[in-house]
Amino acid sequence: MSQPLLLNLRDLACGYQGQSVVQNLNLHLNAGDIGCLLGSSGCGKTTTLRAIAGFEPVHQGEIQLAGEVISRAGFTLAPEKRRIGMVFQDYALFPHLSVADNIAFGIRKHPEKERVTQELLELVNLKNLGKRFPHELSGGQQQRVALARALAPEPQLLLLDEPFSNLDGELRRKLSHEVRDILKARGTSAILVTHDQEEAFAVSDHVGVFKEGRLEQWDTPYNLYHEPKTPFVASFIGQGYFIRGQLLSPESVQTELGVLRGDRAYNWPVGGAVDVLLRPDDIVYAPDSELKARIVGKTFLGASTLYRLQLPTGSQLESIFPSHADHLPGTDVGIRVAAEHLVMFQTSGSTAAQIAHTESGVRRFSTAS
Repeated sequence: MSQPLLLNLRDLACGYQGQSVVQNLNLHLNAGDIGCLLGSSGCGKTTTLRAIAGFEPVHQGEIQLAGEVISRAGFTLAPEKRRIGMVFQDYALFPHLSVADNIAFGIRKHPEKERVTQELLELVNLKNLGKRFPHELSGGQQQRVALARALAPEPQLLLLDEPFSNLDGELRRKLSHEVRDILKARGTSAILVTHDQEEAFAVSDHVGVFKEGRLEQWDTPYNLYHEPKTPFVASFIGQGYFIRGQLLSPESVQTELGVLRGDRAYNWPVGGAVDVLLRPDDIVYAPDSELKARIVGKTFLGASTLYRLQLPTGSQLESIFPSHADHLPGTDVGIRVAAEHLVMFQTSGSTAAQIAHTESGVRRFSTAS
Protein backbone atom coordinates (compact mmCIF):
# COMPACT_ATOMS: atom_id res chain seq x y z
CA MET A 1 0.00 0.00 0.00
CA SER A 2 1.47 3.34 -1.00
CA GLN A 3 1.99 5.97 1.68
CA PRO A 4 0.16 9.30 1.40
CA LEU A 5 2.04 12.32 0.10
CA LEU A 6 3.13 14.59 2.95
CA LEU A 7 5.44 17.27 1.54
CA ASN A 8 5.33 18.62 -1.99
CA LEU A 9 7.65 21.29 -3.42
CA ARG A 10 6.46 22.48 -6.83
CA ASP A 11 8.52 24.66 -9.20
CA LEU A 12 10.11 26.26 -6.16
CA ALA A 13 12.44 29.26 -6.29
CA CYS A 14 13.67 30.67 -2.99
CA GLY A 15 16.57 32.55 -1.47
CA TYR A 16 17.32 35.54 0.68
CA GLN A 17 17.75 39.31 0.22
CA GLY A 18 15.87 39.07 -3.06
CA GLN A 19 18.36 36.60 -4.58
CA SER A 20 17.00 33.26 -5.81
CA VAL A 21 19.50 30.66 -4.60
CA VAL A 22 17.29 27.68 -5.50
CA GLN A 23 15.55 27.40 -8.89
CA ASN A 24 12.86 25.13 -10.42
CA LEU A 25 12.86 22.72 -7.49
CA ASN A 26 10.40 19.82 -7.54
CA LEU A 27 10.43 17.07 -4.93
CA HIS A 28 7.98 15.20 -2.74
CA LEU A 29 8.15 13.17 0.45
CA ASN A 30 5.69 10.50 1.51
CA ALA A 31 4.44 10.22 5.09
CA GLY A 32 6.82 8.16 7.24
CA ASP A 33 9.77 8.62 4.89
CA ILE A 34 13.11 10.28 5.61
CA GLY A 35 14.52 12.50 2.87
CA CYS A 36 17.91 14.13 2.60
CA LEU A 37 19.18 17.22 0.78
CA LEU A 38 22.81 16.48 -0.12
CA GLY A 39 25.42 18.75 -1.64
CA SER A 40 28.49 20.88 -1.07
CA SER A 41 28.44 24.27 0.68
CA GLY A 42 26.40 26.95 -1.07
CA CYS A 43 24.41 24.57 -3.28
CA GLY A 44 21.01 25.61 -1.87
CA LYS A 45 20.17 22.72 0.45
CA THR A 46 19.97 24.77 3.66
CA THR A 47 18.03 27.55 1.88
CA THR A 48 15.49 24.91 0.82
CA LEU A 49 15.24 23.60 4.38
CA ARG A 50 14.71 27.13 5.74
CA ALA A 51 11.97 27.74 3.15
CA ILE A 52 10.19 24.53 4.26
CA ALA A 53 10.48 25.72 7.89
CA GLY A 54 9.04 29.13 6.99
CA PHE A 55 12.22 31.07 7.76
CA GLU A 56 12.74 32.16 4.13
CA PRO A 57 10.09 33.44 1.69
CA VAL A 58 9.31 31.70 -1.57
CA HIS A 59 9.82 33.68 -4.80
CA GLN A 60 8.05 31.25 -7.15
CA GLY A 61 6.15 27.98 -6.91
CA GLU A 62 4.76 26.61 -3.68
CA ILE A 63 5.30 24.32 -0.72
CA GLN A 64 2.47 22.04 0.41
CA LEU A 65 2.36 20.13 3.70
CA ALA A 66 -0.37 17.48 4.08
CA GLY A 67 -2.27 19.07 1.19
CA GLU A 68 -2.17 22.62 2.59
CA VAL A 69 -0.16 25.40 0.92
CA ILE A 70 2.22 26.71 3.59
CA SER A 71 4.37 28.90 1.30
CA ARG A 72 3.98 30.56 -2.08
CA ALA A 73 5.04 33.91 -3.57
CA GLY A 74 3.60 36.60 -1.29
CA PHE A 75 2.43 34.19 1.43
CA THR A 76 4.36 32.44 4.20
CA LEU A 77 2.51 30.63 6.98
CA ALA A 78 4.27 31.47 10.26
CA PRO A 79 6.82 28.80 11.31
CA GLU A 80 5.02 28.13 14.62
CA LYS A 81 1.79 27.28 12.75
CA ARG A 82 3.40 24.67 10.48
CA ARG A 83 3.59 21.62 12.78
CA ILE A 84 7.21 21.31 11.73
CA GLY A 85 9.96 20.45 14.22
CA MET A 86 13.56 21.56 13.83
CA VAL A 87 16.86 20.12 15.06
CA PHE A 88 19.75 22.53 14.67
CA GLN A 89 23.45 21.96 14.10
CA ASP A 90 24.39 23.46 17.49
CA TYR A 91 21.57 21.65 19.40
CA ALA A 92 20.17 25.03 20.73
CA LEU A 93 19.33 23.56 24.15
CA PHE A 94 18.38 25.82 27.06
CA PRO A 95 21.41 25.69 29.41
CA HIS A 96 19.42 26.62 32.55
CA LEU A 97 16.83 23.82 32.04
CA SER A 98 17.29 20.14 32.89
CA VAL A 99 17.23 17.51 30.15
CA ALA A 100 13.61 16.62 31.01
CA ASP A 101 12.54 20.29 31.04
CA ASN A 102 14.27 20.89 27.70
CA ILE A 103 12.31 18.00 26.18
CA ALA A 104 9.03 19.21 27.72
CA PHE A 105 9.54 22.84 26.65
CA GLY A 106 7.27 22.64 23.60
CA ILE A 107 4.50 20.72 25.42
CA ARG A 108 4.29 22.76 28.64
CA LYS A 109 0.46 22.77 28.51
CA HIS A 110 0.11 19.11 27.53
CA PRO A 111 -2.02 17.25 30.13
CA GLU A 112 0.33 14.24 29.99
CA LYS A 113 3.57 16.18 29.78
CA GLU A 114 5.37 13.93 32.29
CA ARG A 115 4.42 10.69 30.52
CA VAL A 116 5.40 12.02 27.08
CA THR A 117 8.73 13.30 28.43
CA GLN A 118 9.54 9.94 30.03
CA GLU A 119 8.63 8.06 26.83
CA LEU A 120 10.92 10.29 24.81
CA LEU A 121 13.76 9.98 27.33
CA GLU A 122 13.52 6.20 26.92
CA LEU A 123 13.24 6.45 23.15
CA VAL A 124 16.51 8.39 22.91
CA ASN A 125 18.26 6.18 25.52
CA LEU A 126 18.55 8.89 28.18
CA LYS A 127 15.96 7.69 30.71
CA ASN A 128 18.27 8.04 33.72
CA LEU A 129 19.61 11.47 32.72
CA GLY A 130 16.45 13.58 32.88
CA LYS A 131 17.64 15.61 35.88
CA ARG A 132 21.02 16.51 34.35
CA PHE A 133 21.78 19.77 32.59
CA PRO A 134 23.03 20.10 28.99
CA HIS A 135 26.61 20.96 30.01
CA GLU A 136 26.82 17.63 31.87
CA LEU A 137 26.16 15.66 28.68
CA SER A 138 28.35 14.59 25.76
CA GLY A 139 27.77 16.04 22.29
CA GLY A 140 25.94 12.91 21.16
CA GLN A 141 23.68 12.98 24.22
CA GLN A 142 22.91 16.67 23.70
CA GLN A 143 21.91 15.95 20.11
CA ARG A 144 19.54 13.21 21.30
CA VAL A 145 17.96 15.67 23.76
CA ALA A 146 17.47 18.14 20.88
CA LEU A 147 15.86 15.36 18.83
CA ALA A 148 13.52 14.37 21.69
CA ARG A 149 12.54 18.02 22.25
CA ALA A 150 11.69 18.40 18.55
CA LEU A 151 9.62 15.18 18.59
CA ALA A 152 7.63 16.06 21.75
CA PRO A 153 4.92 18.20 20.03
CA GLU A 154 4.42 15.38 17.47
CA PRO A 155 5.33 17.41 14.38
CA GLN A 156 4.04 16.30 10.98
CA LEU A 157 7.55 16.85 9.65
CA LEU A 158 10.96 17.08 11.32
CA LEU A 159 13.78 19.11 9.78
CA LEU A 160 17.42 18.39 10.72
CA ASP A 161 20.10 20.86 9.66
CA GLU A 162 23.56 19.20 9.57
CA PRO A 163 22.67 17.53 12.91
CA PHE A 164 25.88 15.50 13.30
CA SER A 165 28.47 17.98 12.01
CA ASN A 166 29.82 18.81 15.49
CA LEU A 167 30.52 15.16 16.31
CA ASP A 168 33.55 13.02 15.45
CA GLY A 169 33.45 10.32 12.76
CA GLU A 170 32.63 7.19 14.75
CA LEU A 171 29.98 8.94 16.86
CA ARG A 172 28.45 10.46 13.72
CA ARG A 173 28.05 7.01 12.19
CA LYS A 174 26.55 5.55 15.37
CA LEU A 175 24.16 8.45 15.96
CA SER A 176 23.01 8.62 12.33
CA HIS A 177 21.83 4.99 12.58
CA GLU A 178 20.23 5.68 15.97
CA VAL A 179 18.36 8.70 14.64
CA ARG A 180 16.97 6.67 11.75
CA ASP A 181 15.78 3.97 14.16
CA ILE A 182 14.16 6.58 16.45
CA LEU A 183 12.34 8.32 13.57
CA LYS A 184 11.16 5.01 12.12
CA ALA A 185 9.98 3.84 15.56
CA ARG A 186 7.85 7.00 15.85
CA GLY A 187 6.75 6.96 12.20
CA THR A 188 8.05 10.52 11.93
CA SER A 189 8.65 12.02 8.49
CA ALA A 190 11.87 14.00 8.23
CA ILE A 191 14.17 15.98 5.95
CA LEU A 192 17.88 16.05 6.74
CA VAL A 193 20.47 18.43 5.30
CA THR A 194 24.07 17.23 5.02
CA HIS A 195 27.19 17.39 2.87
CA ASP A 196 28.21 13.92 4.07
CA GLN A 197 27.23 11.14 1.71
CA GLU A 198 27.70 8.31 4.19
CA GLU A 199 25.36 10.10 6.61
CA ALA A 200 22.78 10.70 3.88
CA PHE A 201 22.74 7.03 2.91
CA ALA A 202 22.65 5.80 6.54
CA VAL A 203 19.60 7.87 7.48
CA SER A 204 17.51 8.44 4.35
CA ASP A 205 14.97 6.69 2.15
CA HIS A 206 15.33 9.33 -0.59
CA VAL A 207 18.25 11.64 -1.28
CA GLY A 208 18.30 14.80 -3.39
CA VAL A 209 21.65 15.75 -4.91
CA PHE A 210 21.99 19.53 -5.30
CA LYS A 211 24.31 21.43 -7.60
CA GLU A 212 24.40 25.24 -7.71
CA GLY A 213 20.80 25.71 -6.59
CA ARG A 214 19.29 22.98 -8.74
CA LEU A 215 18.18 19.51 -7.82
CA GLU A 216 20.03 17.08 -10.09
CA GLN A 217 18.23 13.93 -8.91
CA TRP A 218 15.81 12.90 -6.14
CA ASP A 219 16.00 9.15 -5.71
CA THR A 220 16.83 6.20 -3.47
CA PRO A 221 20.50 5.81 -2.45
CA TYR A 222 20.61 2.60 -4.54
CA ASN A 223 19.40 4.37 -7.70
CA LEU A 224 21.71 7.35 -7.20
CA TYR A 225 24.68 4.95 -7.18
CA HIS A 226 23.54 2.55 -9.91
CA GLU A 227 21.29 4.80 -12.06
CA PRO A 228 22.75 8.33 -11.91
CA LYS A 229 20.81 10.63 -14.25
CA THR A 230 23.63 13.11 -14.85
CA PRO A 231 27.44 13.03 -14.95
CA PHE A 232 27.45 15.25 -11.86
CA VAL A 233 25.42 12.75 -9.80
CA ALA A 234 27.62 9.91 -11.10
CA SER A 235 30.74 11.76 -9.98
CA PHE A 236 29.32 13.04 -6.69
CA ILE A 237 28.00 9.71 -5.43
CA GLY A 238 30.53 7.02 -4.59
CA GLN A 239 33.94 6.52 -6.14
CA GLY A 240 35.00 5.78 -9.69
CA TYR A 241 36.37 6.96 -12.98
CA PHE A 242 34.98 8.01 -16.33
CA ILE A 243 36.68 6.34 -19.27
CA ARG A 244 36.15 7.47 -22.87
CA GLY A 245 34.55 5.09 -25.36
CA GLN A 246 32.80 4.79 -28.72
CA LEU A 247 29.30 3.35 -28.93
CA LEU A 248 29.27 0.19 -31.11
CA SER A 249 25.63 -0.77 -30.54
CA PRO A 250 22.90 0.19 -28.06
CA GLU A 251 24.41 -2.29 -25.55
CA SER A 252 28.16 -2.22 -26.30
CA VAL A 253 31.01 0.26 -26.29
CA GLN A 254 34.62 0.14 -27.50
CA THR A 255 37.11 1.30 -24.89
CA GLU A 256 40.81 0.86 -24.15
CA LEU A 257 39.69 -2.00 -21.87
CA GLY A 258 38.18 -3.74 -24.90
CA VAL A 259 34.54 -4.03 -25.88
CA LEU A 260 32.25 -3.65 -22.87
CA ARG A 261 28.70 -4.98 -23.03
CA GLY A 262 25.91 -4.02 -20.67
CA ASP A 263 22.36 -5.10 -19.93
CA ARG A 264 20.73 -1.82 -20.88
CA ALA A 265 20.24 -0.18 -24.28
CA TYR A 266 21.19 3.41 -25.14
CA ASN A 267 19.42 4.86 -28.16
CA TRP A 268 22.21 7.25 -29.13
CA PRO A 269 23.90 7.34 -32.57
CA VAL A 270 26.27 4.38 -33.06
CA GLY A 271 29.86 5.61 -33.36
CA GLY A 272 29.29 8.53 -31.00
CA ALA A 273 31.62 9.37 -28.13
CA VAL A 274 30.56 8.35 -24.64
CA ASP A 275 31.95 8.48 -21.11
CA VAL A 276 31.63 5.14 -19.32
CA LEU A 277 31.38 5.14 -15.54
CA LEU A 278 33.54 2.47 -13.87
CA ARG A 279 33.24 1.98 -10.10
CA PRO A 280 35.86 0.09 -8.04
CA ASP A 281 33.50 -2.89 -7.81
CA ASP A 282 33.28 -3.01 -11.63
CA ILE A 283 36.98 -3.93 -11.99
CA VAL A 284 37.84 -7.38 -10.59
CA TYR A 285 41.11 -9.19 -9.99
CA ALA A 286 41.60 -11.82 -12.72
CA PRO A 287 45.11 -13.39 -12.59
CA ASP A 288 44.65 -15.19 -15.96
CA SER A 289 43.35 -12.14 -17.85
CA GLU A 290 45.32 -10.72 -20.78
CA LEU A 291 44.26 -7.26 -19.67
CA LYS A 292 46.96 -5.99 -17.29
CA ALA A 293 47.22 -2.93 -15.08
CA ARG A 294 50.00 -1.65 -12.84
CA ILE A 295 49.33 -1.02 -9.15
CA VAL A 296 50.25 2.58 -8.32
CA GLY A 297 48.63 2.83 -4.89
CA LYS A 298 46.63 0.85 -2.35
CA THR A 299 44.42 1.39 0.68
CA PHE A 300 43.81 -1.51 3.05
CA LEU A 301 40.11 -1.62 4.06
CA GLY A 302 40.09 -4.77 6.19
CA ALA A 303 37.98 -7.31 4.32
CA SER A 304 39.17 -5.84 1.02
CA THR A 305 41.89 -3.61 -0.42
CA LEU A 306 41.28 -0.66 -2.72
CA TYR A 307 43.95 -0.57 -5.45
CA ARG A 308 44.69 2.37 -7.72
CA LEU A 309 45.58 0.96 -11.12
CA GLN A 310 47.27 2.42 -14.18
CA LEU A 311 46.60 1.06 -17.65
CA PRO A 312 49.35 0.89 -20.31
CA THR A 313 47.87 4.06 -21.88
CA GLY A 314 48.36 5.98 -18.63
CA SER A 315 44.68 5.99 -17.67
CA GLN A 316 43.86 5.24 -14.05
CA LEU A 317 41.14 3.14 -12.44
CA GLU A 318 40.32 1.86 -8.99
CA SER A 319 39.45 -1.69 -8.03
CA ILE A 320 38.52 -3.59 -4.89
CA PHE A 321 40.33 -6.93 -4.45
CA PRO A 322 39.80 -9.41 -1.59
CA SER A 323 42.36 -8.47 1.06
CA HIS A 324 43.98 -11.93 1.32
CA ALA A 325 45.52 -11.30 -2.13
CA ASP A 326 48.23 -8.76 -1.23
CA HIS A 327 49.94 -6.98 -4.14
CA LEU A 328 52.76 -4.47 -3.98
CA PRO A 329 52.73 -1.13 -5.78
CA GLY A 330 54.70 -1.38 -9.03
CA THR A 331 53.50 -4.90 -9.86
CA ASP A 332 51.28 -5.74 -12.82
CA VAL A 333 48.03 -7.61 -12.20
CA GLY A 334 45.40 -9.16 -14.44
CA ILE A 335 41.99 -7.48 -14.34
CA ARG A 336 38.66 -7.76 -16.09
CA VAL A 337 35.58 -5.57 -16.26
CA ALA A 338 32.57 -7.12 -14.51
CA ALA A 339 30.05 -4.33 -15.12
CA GLU A 340 26.90 -5.93 -16.47
CA HIS A 341 25.11 -2.68 -15.86
CA LEU A 342 26.97 -0.03 -17.87
CA VAL A 343 26.33 3.61 -17.01
CA MET A 344 27.24 5.93 -19.90
CA PHE A 345 26.84 9.58 -20.82
CA GLN A 346 27.09 11.18 -24.26
CA THR A 347 30.09 13.40 -24.91
CA SER A 348 30.78 15.82 -27.72
CA GLY A 349 33.76 15.98 -30.06
CA SER A 350 35.76 13.51 -32.13
CA THR A 351 35.94 10.09 -30.48
CA ALA A 352 39.12 9.05 -32.26
CA ALA A 353 40.96 12.17 -31.17
CA GLN A 354 39.77 11.73 -27.60
CA ILE A 355 40.71 8.06 -27.41
CA ALA A 356 44.12 8.86 -28.90
CA HIS A 357 44.65 11.42 -26.18
CA THR A 358 43.37 9.23 -23.39
CA GLU A 359 44.55 11.15 -20.38
CA SER A 360 42.28 14.06 -21.20
CA GLY A 361 39.50 11.54 -21.74
CA VAL A 362 39.63 10.01 -18.28
CA ARG A 363 38.24 11.91 -15.36
CA ARG A 364 38.58 10.74 -11.81
CA PHE A 365 36.30 11.50 -8.93
CA SER A 366 35.96 10.15 -5.45
CA THR A 367 33.59 10.19 -2.52
CA ALA A 368 32.31 13.60 -1.52
CA SER A 369 33.06 14.13 2.15
